[in-house]
Amino acid sequence: MRCQCCNKGRRYFLKSVFSSAIALTILPPTQPAKAEELEAKALVLSCIDFRFLAAEKYFLSLQNLGNQYDWTALAGASLALAGFPSGADNQAFWDQLEFSYKNHHIKKAIVLDHQDCGAYAIKFGPDLSKDPERELEVHKNYLNQAFWSIRERYPDLNIELYFVESNAKVISILPIAQATKE
Repeated sequence: MRCQCCNKGRRYFLKSVFSSAIALTILPPTQPAKAEELEAKALVLSCIDFRFLAAEKYFLSLQNLGNQYDWTALAGASLALAGFPSGADNQAFWDQLEFSYKNHHIKKAIVLDHQDCGAYAIKFGPDLSKDPERELEVHKNYLNQAFWSIRERYPDLNIELYFVESNAKVISILPIAQATKE
């Protein structure tokens, strides 16, 4: 008797079934894939501006992180935490920070803003970068807001804030104490 679908005989069919039965007894049972437990030292938030990537990577290489950090890039960096240019950017940051915190057990968040940022120019006007003192103050304000937003949700994280100048100089920004609520 021949199989109608492929013109093979019963013996071919029985050999196939027999081979499969043997293989199933030899092969180990399948298990769900498990991701390797990884630890990162920090989550880095920077702007998407490609002009600053080399300076930021070099700076991070000097921070004893050993390339063990998660990196999130959003237009405006600290400005994104304030919901600009989109509230989706704010949510994306919090989602990434939560994932990094829970799954990579980070101990630190690093926020890198930079000079001549296009997102800041859209929000504050194209002449912002022409006044370096004002530009730095505006960035300090948003970096400070980012610090306290992160601190509120993740009080055990160390948070570092930086401003990268066009000449690749990196300035540490210290957070300003919040006014006490009465």
